[in-house]
Amino acid sequence: MYFLTGWPRRLLCPLRSAEEPFHIQPSSQRFYFALLSETQLSIWFSRPSVLIVSYIESAKAATQFGFYQRAEWKPDDSMVAVATAKGYILLFDVLGGRDEKYLYEPVYPKGSPRVKVTPGYKEEHCAPALSLEMKKPVDLETPITSLQSLQEDLLVCTADGYLHVLHWDGLGSNGHKAICLTTIPFSLDLQSARGGPSLDLEGVYIHCMEYCVTLDGFAVVLSDGRLGFITPLSNTITADQLQGVWAADVSDGTCVAVNNKYRLMAFGCSSGSVLVYMIDTTTGSMQLSHRLELTPKHYPDIYNKTGPVKLIRWSPDYSVIMVTWECGGLSLWSVFGAHLICTLGEDFAYQSDGTKKDPLKISSMSWGAEGYHLWVLPHRQERRIQEEQQDEEMISPPHASLQAGILQFHFIKSALTVNPCTSNQEQVLLHGEDRLYLTCGDPTQMHGTSDTRAHLHPRDGSPLHPPHRPDSPLSQGPSTLLGHKHWQVVQIHSTYLESNWPIRFAAIDSAGQCMAVAGRRGFAHYSLFTRKWKLFGNITQEQNMTVTGGLAWWNDFVVVACYNFIDQQEQLRLYQRSSNLDNAFASVTKLHSDTLLLNVFKDMIILFRADCAICLYSIERRNDGPNPSANVELLQEVSMSRYIPHPGLVVSVTLTSVRTETGITLKAPQQACTAESIMLNLAGQLIMLQRDRSGPQVREKETPVVNKKLLPFCPPVVLAQCVENVWTTCRSNKKKRHLLEALWLSCGEAGMKVWLPLFPRDHRKPHSFLSRRIMLPFHINIYPLAVLFEDALVLGATNETVLYDGLQGSSEPLEALFPYCTVERTSQIYLHHILRQLLVRNLGEQALMLAQSCASLPYFPHVLELMVHVVLEEEATSREPIPDPLLPTVAKFITEFPLFLQTIVHCARKTEYALWNYLFAAVGNPKDLFEECLMAQDLDTAASYLIILQNMEVPAVSRQHATLLFNTALEQGKWDLCRHMIRFLKAIGSGEMESPPTTPSTQEPSSTGGFEFFRNRSISLSQSADSITTGKFNLQKTFSMPTGASAKGRDGECAENMYIDMMLWRHARHLLEQVRLRDLGCFSAQLGFELIGWLCRERNRVARVDDFVSALKKLHKDFLWPFPVIPAGSLSSPLKNRGCRPVLSTQLLKSQSADSLLNTLFMDTVPPSATPTNNTWMDGLGQRTKDMDMASSVHSSQHSPQTQDAFLSLLTNKVEEYSIGSATDLTETSSVVDGDWTMVDENVTLSLTQAELEHISMELANKGPHKSQVQLRYLLHVFMEAGCLEWCVVIGLILRDAGVIKQMISFLDNPEVPAETVQSVRSGLLAVDAWASADCLGYKPFLSLIQPQLQQLMESTSEQVQPEAFQPAGQTSKLSASEGPGGAAAPRVEDGRGAAAPLGMALPSLEPAGGSPRPPSEDSPPEQTEEQTEEEGAYDCTLS
Repeated sequence: MYFLTGWPRRLLCPLRSAEEPFHIQPSSQRFYFALLSETQLSIWFSRPSVLIVSYIESAKAATQFGFYQRAEWKPDDSMVAVATAKGYILLFDVLGGRDEKYLYEPVYPKGSPRVKVTPGYKEEHCAPALSLEMKKPVDLETPITSLQSLQEDLLVCTADGYLHVLHWDGLGSNGHKAICLTTIPFSLDLQSARGGPSLDLEGVYIHCMEYCVTLDGFAVVLSDGRLGFITPLSNTITADQLQGVWAADVSDGTCVAVNNKYRLMAFGCSSGSVLVYMIDTTTGSMQLSHRLELTPKHYPDIYNKTGPVKLIRWSPDYSVIMVTWECGGLSLWSVFGAHLICTLGEDFAYQSDGTKKDPLKISSMSWGAEGYHLWVLPHRQERRIQEEQQDEEMISPPHASLQAGILQFHFIKSALTVNPCTSNQEQVLLHGEDRLYLTCGDPTQMHGTSDTRAHLHPRDGSPLHPPHRPDSPLSQGPSTLLGHKHWQVVQIHSTYLESNWPIRFAAIDSAGQCMAVAGRRGFAHYSLFTRKWKLFGNITQEQNMTVTGGLAWWNDFVVVACYNFIDQQEQLRLYQRSSNLDNAFASVTKLHSDTLLLNVFKDMIILFRADCAICLYSIERRNDGPNPSANVELLQEVSMSRYIPHPGLVVSVTLTSVRTETGITLKAPQQACTAESIMLNLAGQLIMLQRDRSGPQVREKETPVVNKKLLPFCPPVVLAQCVENVWTTCRSNKKKRHLLEALWLSCGEAGMKVWLPLFPRDHRKPHSFLSRRIMLPFHINIYPLAVLFEDALVLGATNETVLYDGLQGSSEPLEALFPYCTVERTSQIYLHHILRQLLVRNLGEQALMLAQSCASLPYFPHVLELMVHVVLEEEATSREPIPDPLLPTVAKFITEFPLFLQTIVHCARKTEYALWNYLFAAVGNPKDLFEECLMAQDLDTAASYLIILQNMEVPAVSRQHATLLFNTALEQGKWDLCRHMIRFLKAIGSGEMESPPTTPSTQEPSSTGGFEFFRNRSISLSQSADSITTGKFNLQKTFSMPTGASAKGRDGECAENMYIDMMLWRHARHLLEQVRLRDLGCFSAQLGFELIGWLCRERNRVARVDDFVSALKKLHKDFLWPFPVIPAGSLSSPLKNRGCRPVLSTQLLKSQSADSLLNTLFMDTVPPSATPTNNTWMDGLGQRTKDMDMASSVHSSQHSPQTQDAFLSLLTNKVEEYSIGSATDLTETSSVVDGDWTMVDENVTLSLTQAELEHISMELANKGPHKSQVQLRYLLHVFMEAGCLEWCVVIGLILRDAGVIKQMISFLDNPEVPAETVQSVRSGLLAVDAWASADCLGYKPFLSLIQPQLQQLMESTSEQVQPEAFQPAGQTSKLSASEGPGGAAAPRVEDGRGAAAPLGMALPSLEPAGGSPRPPSEDSPPEQTEEQTEEEGAYDCTLS
């Protein structure tokens, strides 16, 4: 409603004096302020905020009259009355300057168009020169307690219990009456006034008094602290015509302020709370409406230490109230008690280091014009200390007199406070004194058109408003109004502002793209599309009209209710947005009486006039002339004078399509959007006038002419009390009828209310006993400014503060005393409140219909969660037993939605453990819910239930469920979840021995998310094999976590790790049986699975290939590898092509880098035979590996040259590209792959003939994706290390790599290879040959290429293969020589391929190599790797 902004401004008085102002009194329009100090009366102007004139009393007069105490203005600002300490009333005439008319004038640059202005224009923005003249003083001879101006009279209360009525003009004896308080009868209500109990008022006087126009009476605080209200029974104030009522049970009143618009009286009390009373219209008694007090919840330190209430001030529009206490501080509430701001807490009360600040003590305060400023006079003592500090700083000469200071707080307010028209209710629009703040949505999304150009205005490029059709809702999706927290700030045009300040009305159109503002005279409008303001071209036209009843938008017309000074009559005008702002383009309708309020509903205007009549007009667009215009016709007039005691009490008037009988709208949905009723907010009472449909309903058959006559309205019905704002919409949406046909009310501290329609289901006949609508209250945490109907959201704003006490310097400037205030946009979901209220009232069917209509909202899961959470917190923490708990009903309600399982578990995870039993007693056993998740394949939710099971059940149960989930996650390839599950199972294992059981989160080794386990298992390339003995491997190593992660419970962990590994082995076996090699690779990489070691064990069991053809087909499918096709021409094999060899060799020699080497090795053009040049680049690779190892291997204890040699000689002897390096090298270079490929490629291409190019393109067409190729090479490497020869043959076939096949077949001749493997390979290759001949001729060229090897295999010769495939015996002796006491540096299984018998490939006696350190290649096949981070000395791969 009202929001503080920025820092307060300090106004210094130009006149220095020892006296300080302590009282400020605004004139009726708040353009002038009278400031009093002990002997000085000053008049200040509001804009610019300057001192105009000061009257200083002579010392002689000061001793005669006493010091000044309080002041009061005459309603026409022509006189000021000042009360003095010795009982004198001093009257001052405020006179205009004689010679000099203005004290301050604006100076314009030469040639400015604003210089040639109309006469009288200049007065509007100059500070006038005034003078003060004292008239004859009036001596009342007793101290004066209160002054009150009343039309032509001045009421003065004195300490002897008298009420004096003085006439402003004739202050002779004829103009003076005195009424004694004791003669006024006081009673509890007006009915018992004649005979009931009466107050004894002996010795009591009126301490404070204020007149209320709309109640026609005086709210008074008596000297004994009682509160009362005095009513004159006739037009004149005479002793026998006054009657008083008093409020029972209150005796600590301190001050009073009245609200004329809502007929409320706010009384401050010594206890620190403010009591707001209203007058009961039937009995005339004072009734407590609500209290304003600080709550211990929000202000625990200060709520009971504020001291008595010192001052209360209602804002000029009466929508908010400002309160200050004796101890200081300011607090702002809305009219019905919604708390907005308080300076006694948070950043206002504490510095950034946590020290407490003293609250600002206030001696007087007043609202400025239109409520944009609050003028505050700080308490004298405070100001003196501050200014003394300032003087010391300035090191100026000391002076006895001090400059007086006034603080000005700046506010921005909602446009609804003064102009509550419908379009303002759909957008949040705030206005400050010189700018507008609006929530900005995206205009293209707003109109829902992809091509906005089709709908642009020909003149200014802004979109045309589509005509309102009930079936095409202008729905702002969540995207348009919720995207961000920023405001769109529009500066009001300075030319308009300087002559028409202050801005009184502001309006925005329903699309949120056009704004209009009206100040003292005229109006201006702005378009977000053009980013331009439009002002009247003719200043005379602007100055000859003033907006009285407000502004509104209708399509692209501004609707204005204004007063025309030339014709001296009230008019209704419509101006077209795109035309120039000129009366020539306006359509003008004369009105009979002053307009107070204006609103638009579809194509109708509703006006509320000062004679208490409501007028309905129809608007029609006419395009006949050059400029479009609007035609306005009066439809209906409804007189409300019987129901409205005073026209100023009507806060808002709205036409709506809301009806009590929803049955009618069910039969005829087209009537749902007609103007069915008028909503009138009468001083906080919401009154509804419905159309009377009780007469004969024969409208359809009548002629259209008669059809124009509208139905009369029924007598009014009161819907709600304490209403501040009303929201309703004329849009319709069949899917969300509940939300769009509801009526939303904001009710101050009582929160919000919604008047919800209840629909029978499936158009059944409604129950006769079921009411058609229901009023549901609910609380929200923000002040509502707009309701998004379809999105089930309330938009609001809130004050945020930023401390800048670093600016202190040495004294305390304002910036350090006060935080900087900003206004933030907020929004809140309200759906869960409504659903809950419906369930409480046993309207579950309606709740279900409403929830289903909103199920598509993005935050709907959050709504369900909130509903469970709120009910659970309330019921589970209740001290008394709840007779009819709601949680089971809510649980049953939520089961209707697919999100049931997630909702419950998310809610449980966010609630404390103590409430879980209560929750699951209502929703069901978590074990059952877990199983439901597994059945629904919702594994992430199931994992959340595991945490609950772990806390609520014994470890055995959670392990059993975790195993189930782990297996399912493995099967579905949810690797993240698998990693969490491994950690979870370990945590359960360690938790069984430690007591109490811990949740997995406590077991995480470090803050890196607990993946340290895998990180430690990825070990750098050339580990020294400290855990490896010759030919034997330490099994224990596989099953224990790396040292350092946890020292306790080693045995238990081993068992736990064994348990996990068993499950991993089982899954790997399952994948291999189903020939899912790609999945196997992913599984190994993602979970750090020891693939080679496991394959060694399974070499003669599951790692066999039963059917080569089906395995080959499966690989083609898995790796998206195309079946080969036969090339058109018969060419010699490009592998034997020598043309590219020198280029490659020189390129490699030139680059000397392993990067380009590896990239080249993965091309198919590499020659198969080793050439002399290879030795040089192999050395380069060895060097690179050495550098990498030296840099990275922490676990490694020694790097003996023999180990390195063994590694190198092994590589030099294997000439095929697959065996060089490992996937780690590839990963290392993966970031530069592209660049290097191109470089080598160019050089290769240069030296190729046309035929060779054709052949290469054919080869490329027969190849699969590069990624698949790398993956297959990696798998080939793994299977070779593990000695699974059959799989090597299958992969060799798909890659069509003759070298691989050749080498495999040569290995088969080794005596240690089992006979069945040889037999299997032989029969497999025969089957492939047969299949290729029949189904896939593309394989034939390759099979013919390896014909000699196949022949050799078929002959099954027992002789040895050529010795160059193996290392000479000398190498072996070299290896064994290093196994002395120096530390067994035997090669790893992967490195040992060059030993006498191919280690790890042909030795069936090998133990599993699971625990051996292995390169990160197993952790990360290249397809997974995106980057590498060097951590803990291991090359660790971050998985995408």
